[in-house]
Amino acid sequence: MKIKLSLLALLLPVMAIAQKNNFSITGHIGKLNKPAKVYLDYMDNGTGHEDSCVVSNGSFTFSGEISGIVTSRISFDHTGQGKPHAIYAPNSDVIYIYFGKEKVEFTSADSLINAKVAGSKVYDEFQAYNAQIGGTIMALTKAVNDEFSKATPEQQKDTAFVKAVDARFRRNIAAREQKQFEFAKNNPNSYFGLVALSECAGTKVDVKKVGPVFMALNALLRNTDTGKELEQRIMAAKTTGIGLQAPAFTQNNVNGKPVSLADLKGKYVLVEFWASWCSPCRAGNPNLVKQYQLYKDKGFEIISVSLDNVKEKWVDAIKKDGLPWLQVSDLKGWNNAVGRLYGVRAVPQSFLLDKDGKIIGNTLRDETLNAKLAEIFKD
Repeated sequence: MKIKLSLLALLLPVMAIAQKNNFSITGHIGKLNKPAKVYLDYMDNGTGHEDSCVVSNGSFTFSGEISGIVTSRISFDHTGQGKPHAIYAPNSDVIYIYFGKEKVEFTSADSLINAKVAGSKVYDEFQAYNAQIGGTIMALTKAVNDEFSKATPEQQKDTAFVKAVDARFRRNIAAREQKQFEFAKNNPNSYFGLVALSECAGTKVDVKKVGPVFMALNALLRNTDTGKELEQRIMAAKTTGIGLQAPAFTQNNVNGKPVSLADLKGKYVLVEFWASWCSPCRAGNPNLVKQYQLYKDKGFEIISVSLDNVKEKWVDAIKKDGLPWLQVSDLKGWNNAVGRLYGVRAVPQSFLLDKDGKIIGNTLRDETLNAKLAEIFKD
């Protein structure tokens, strides 16, 4: 009996670990070996996750625990040149998919892009959804890039040609958004109905248009993290318009001390959303530093809300960029409470407040911000 109990005690931790792995992704792509590598990035409940796997005889496996359906990027580095090359290089072998608590299997003689996918009901539904709305953003972007690259050198230098290509791309995007809206209305019980509505709603939500369709969605979908985020974006559209009082918030600085927006009344305040990993944010920081130095003694303040989730990276970026103003974060990434409160879905994003805390500008960057501040603080 003692032996059986001891064996059971040894097995319990193993069983507990196994139960945590509620998804697996397996690939059989050709016969490549090291240094070939596969990278998995996925977003679960607003938190990003990264993993990688060395390829052995064309095979790789990922496993882990997720809360529900997640969006992901899988990139295959055939030659061992690193993750950035695997994602961004011309003709890179990278795919963007959704998956759930499933055992997903990719099989191909040469690449992820050409792989057949088995074992995923979510993937099958995602493919059917894309067929109805006209393809993914990635596919439409690839198509326009291919069109431009196949043009003659003379055409590529021709302004009229470039504008025509761009116009077709924008029409395709607009048509896709309309199809997404119709899909959301017609499929209130589909997870991709929620995805469609979230995407076509964009960063500036038309509450009268989007609100009723959102409320018609299945309550279980509205209660997912994606549903809650969209609901908060709808609410933010009602509370962050020009002329409205900016939503109040308090969040901790790098030393763990609370900083409140309410304490800044009497000053013009730029509420700036950024992250250490955001290249456009970092590129715009030198201009923000210059504007801050110009106007800080005249009643201008900046409070930057970081969407980081790693404190060391956040603090390091502040030091490297020499940012002397107020910095706050709850280190919850895209789940940052203030970001959700303001409906922030992309960074950089900003809101300019007057001395009474009312919003007088949003998405002001570089020259548009400079001009607005020069107008406010003109002598």
